[in-house]
Amino acid sequence: MKAFLIDRYGKNNGRIGEVPAPVVGAHDVLIEVHASSVNVLDSKISKGEFKLILPYAFPLVLGNDLAGVVVRIGAQVTGFKPGDEVYARPPEARIGTFAELIAVDENAVARKPANTTMAQAASLPLVALTAWQVLVETAQLKKGQKILIHAGSGGVGTLAIQLAKHLGAFVATTTSTANVEWVKALGADAVIDYTQQNFESVLYDYDVVLNSLGADVLEKSLKVLKPGGQLISISGPPTAQFAQEQRLSWPLQQVMRLLSLGIRRKARKQDVSYGFVFMRANGAQLQQITALVEDGIIKPVVDRSFTFESTAEALKYVEQGRAKGKVVVTLK
Repeated sequence: MKAFLIDRYGKNNGRIGEVPAPVVGAHDVLIEVHASSVNVLDSKISKGEFKLILPYAFPLVLGNDLAGVVVRIGAQVTGFKPGDEVYARPPEARIGTFAELIAVDENAVARKPANTTMAQAASLPLVALTAWQVLVETAQLKKGQKILIHAGSGGVGTLAIQLAKHLGAFVATTTSTANVEWVKALGADAVIDYTQQNFESVLYDYDVVLNSLGADVLEKSLKVLKPGGQLISISGPPTAQFAQEQRLSWPLQQVMRLLSLGIRRKARKQDVSYGFVFMRANGAQLQQITALVEDGIIKPVVDRSFTFESTAEALKYVEQGRAKGKVVVTLK
């Protein structure tokens, strides 16, 4: 089958090639991929930024999101049948959605929202699960609380704004001048144009900050939180708790502990907590997201669509960091 793959870590080294069809395990669902979406994670994986915690073998098929049709099921699968339209974020150890077929553990799969196209559905899993696991699972965001979501026009930001509003929170976000009105339309109550204002000088007394940017923004975010608030980052630095959850070696756990030591200390001084969230595949949560999409509460946001043959170009476009929402690759 055709797939977009890398033979080694490095920059701009992906290619379309032939790889064997997936082996379907007893608990796997074999899916014909109709669309996938491109994430910053794909670029980071291809450059080797996760090789210490995710030791992939080569050739490695990239891709972390998919929507498609079930073509075969494993002997122990009970929740799906051939012909089902589904979407998923595969577990990180078995990525590879930039391909004609992929075998995914059924626990990571959910039925595609009926009111979406394949491309729209493919844009959702990774970013929607990230938003869910930060806001619902980790922050336990409640009605009336205040949350700052950085990079509101990005893939995670667009979904997090919608989910936070559904949960009843007051939502602030940061974006550039061109996107101010656009993120307001998504539901943001307060929008900071980072080209004109410093968010840490304007916002205060917040319960939660969702950070997806660099270390400088992470540290400044402490200033907007009230005592007892939560600073949650999806861009690092990782913590020892994360390393334990990933079952990394003891030396790597200590490395992660040291990487996050500075920000954890500064957070403690201000009586706030710091947490790192590395999104994980979860079909049950994705099924709850399906219900929100079908009810019109969450709407997919697709910036551009590329053909499968233009996957490398799609990756380069995402790396520029200017996409409004998600970038999709279509195979069917």
